[in-house]
Amino acid sequence: MINNKVLSIILGGGQGSRLYPLTEKRSKPAVPIAGKYRLVDIPISNCINADIKRIYVLTQFNSASLNRHIKNTYHFSFFSSAFVDVLAAEQTPDNKGWFQGTADAVRQSMHHFMRHDFEYALILSGDQLYQMDYDAMIQAHEESGAKISIATIPVNKKDATSFGILKSDDNNVITSFIEKPDASLLPDWTSEVSDEMKGQGRNYLASMGIYIFNKDLLIELMKDKSTIDFGKEIIPKSIDKHKTLSYQYEGYWTDIGNIDSFFEANIGLTADIPDFNLYDKKKRIYTHARMLPTSKIAGTMLEKAVIAEGCIISAAKIEQSVIGIRSRIGDESTVINTYMMGSDHYETLEQINNDNIEILMGIGQRCFIKNAIIDKNCRIGDDVRINGGKHLKDKETDMYVIKDGIVVLKKGAIIPKGYVI
Repeated sequence: MINNKVLSIILGGGQGSRLYPLTEKRSKPAVPIAGKYRLVDIPISNCINADIKRIYVLTQFNSASLNRHIKNTYHFSFFSSAFVDVLAAEQTPDNKGWFQGTADAVRQSMHHFMRHDFEYALILSGDQLYQMDYDAMIQAHEESGAKISIATIPVNKKDATSFGILKSDDNNVITSFIEKPDASLLPDWTSEVSDEMKGQGRNYLASMGIYIFNKDLLIELMKDKSTIDFGKEIIPKSIDKHKTLSYQYEGYWTDIGNIDSFFEANIGLTADIPDFNLYDKKKRIYTHARMLPTSKIAGTMLEKAVIAEGCIISAAKIEQSVIGIRSRIGDESTVINTYMMGSDHYETLEQINNDNIEILMGIGQRCFIKNAIIDKNCRIGDDVRINGGKHLKDKETDMYVIKDGIVVLKKGAIIPKGYVI
């Protein structure tokens, strides 16, 4: 099979400062999404669905929870060569420091990759939401005789300035590339796209940060230690020297780069027919198999709500919100346009009685919460009012951060009774 020739490398990204405070105590790939998954589950699941089961995840910041999640989730037969391993930045005789960029991360980890027999390296990002058939991309790469393939997606004029934009010939071979072009340059960078994409004004081909490299070329490119990034350096320099294919993708794809895009991606799951389809049998998203009870809901009006397992809810109303695992929401509370990540554990009746816990984990009674992200294990007292929106200025306290009008409660935050944001 073709996929026995492939080694997958998932780049966990840097410190994830634009996703702060969600990345304060965890790496970006470990950030919980959709109520029960983590970001890293997306590229890993795409790989497994394409029968690619030799996967490395590269990270360097707060990798403990990511390590734990992968160790507890991805188990393969002892008699197969399948694995998902986390490689954190490490000091070696040749490398004294942290990963300096995407290419540097791959370079520093090459000695691990070279233990395996493979022909193609599939390089992926750990912070994107999409369901893609890598099988088809690998096949196109092999059939074209390319040395490098880049997954591309049509984008509109507004978004084009934020991406690496490229042009290709009639055989989808890339002829030119520009990183984050100025708007004044865009008229020269339109590409041939489908009629559907043209109708949406998406006439520019953007790099998705998904690459296939032939093994021999990757080894050669990694020898130049002056290049530290694929998108900014290696790809632009390689196009004229090595046959580089554009593999065009037109499905749903979003880069979870900041709090705003993270929030929109999660709330988007509450739509009647969401762009990101969690219900597709052929494109399953895998995650840690928890043995949780069913969710219990009493007297709550639900409107466009996504509710994970193990929740205990007696709220008045939940609207256009994602409620994560083991969430507890008290009587007469209202939750609107909110992503509640849930909890890592339940509090037992014994703990509640013996420890005299004043504010229980979850949302208390008579609360009103709108336009918020509630990180895991938060305790919100009774009668708390959180009303996020553009009227709020960016701000940070010990308990929460406000970014672009979205109120983000920090992991484990305790919000006193009657508190107003």
